[in-house]
Amino acid sequence: MTEPASETASGSGPGPGTGTGTGAAHTGGFDEPPLRRLRYFHGQMLGARDFQREQDYYRQKLKLRLRALLGYGVVCGLFVTPVPPDRDDCHDEAGGPGEDGVPEPAGGPGPDGGEHFRRRPRVRITPGLAVDCDGNEVVVRGGCVVDLWKALPPDERHTDTVWVGVQYGERPVEPTRAVYNDGCADTSDCEFGWTEECYTVKVTGCEPPEDERCDTCRSRCEHTVLWLARIEGIDWHRPVRPDRIHMNVRRPFGRHLPVVITGVNWIHGHTYTVDEARALLGTQDEDGGLVVRFSDGVRADTLQPGVVEIQVIEGGAGRNASTWYMGGAFAEPTGDEEFTDRFRYRQTTRETLQDGDRVLITVRAAFLLDRCCRPVDGTHVGGRVPTIDAGPHPTAAPTGPSGVCVLPPSGVGPWTSGTGAGGDVFESWFFVKER
Repeated sequence: MTEPASETASGSGPGPGTGTGTGAAHTGGFDEPPLRRLRYFHGQMLGARDFQREQDYYRQKLKLRLRALLGYGVVCGLFVTPVPPDRDDCHDEAGGPGEDGVPEPAGGPGPDGGEHFRRRPRVRITPGLAVDCDGNEVVVRGGCVVDLWKALPPDERHTDTVWVGVQYGERPVEPTRAVYNDGCADTSDCEFGWTEECYTVKVTGCEPPEDERCDTCRSRCEHTVLWLARIEGIDWHRPVRPDRIHMNVRRPFGRHLPVVITGVNWIHGHTYTVDEARALLGTQDEDGGLVVRFSDGVRADTLQPGVVEIQVIEGGAGRNASTWYMGGAFAEPTGDEEFTDRFRYRQTTRETLQDGDRVLITVRAAFLLDRCCRPVDGTHVGGRVPTIDAGPHPTAAPTGPSGVCVLPPSGVGPWTSGTGAGGDVFESWFFVKER
């Protein structure tokens, strides 16, 4: 009869080959305690500890499935919005120190000419759902208002930039008097009969560390706070301005955070003059060229010939649709750097553009690998990747309908490439006119 291998025999700790960086050997252990479930038998004596361990078994299984199969991050909601001052935030005409030592300037008269109002910076976290990196579900049911000064640790109040997040928590509820005394107790005390799963709001003035693990399945992270927004330029005497809240620090729900294209130095779908197009392509200017920016580093050695392609579809009078390929090469990055967060690709041949041409730019993102050797998520969804300022090249106002799809489907801007699947081809184009 073959005996089943035990966790003790096979080992549960990380082995010598454990690693999370590029090229690390995947020979380490699985960072998860042994899974033991209660085995019932006739005449068995069970206590509270046994039932608690049985609950823990099913909870650990659920958390393991969430963390290993699906990942972690914000599932829906949990947006951070400013809160305007209300009439409950009042102070005297003379001003002076406020609550918790907040310096309060003298305020002007209220709407009725009498009451004076404090304008302490507060934000609201909207209802939503998230899963932390341990697999705990963080549910914010009715939303909450956060007083940034109160929530910020006293030793971090010298800053005007803070990060706001939520963290999974538990609290005992519904106290009940025990029928039988505990074996070590003198009297029958009240015990809490239930555990309520809740959350706590975290505010910090120190930049939180990033999760740099390539493999989020086998190992747990050290920081379980789900950061939702970065708020810059806080005036502790005024409400938070909407443009100061940046929610692109939040992690969308998933196994990993793919690298995406965050900006290009041309306007998608725009019409440039021939001279502007030549300057943009770097036809004669060695400092010119098409610039593509990424959200994180990609391997510089994956920027190989053929990854970027410039195709010209001829227009003008007569028959259209004749095409030709424009020669080009990577002008940046240069040197021996291993990773880069942008590249510059310029024309190296002398082909000329004419009135009515369309210049089609293709970046084969599936061949560009990030630090974890995963492909860049390059789908150009809606043609909405923003324009960046990449130098002294001519720019023009974007065209197209305004106010339509201002934010991507996640509700958090700005737009980037990607659908979450990774890979694919980034396509963009612009048109050329004579003048």
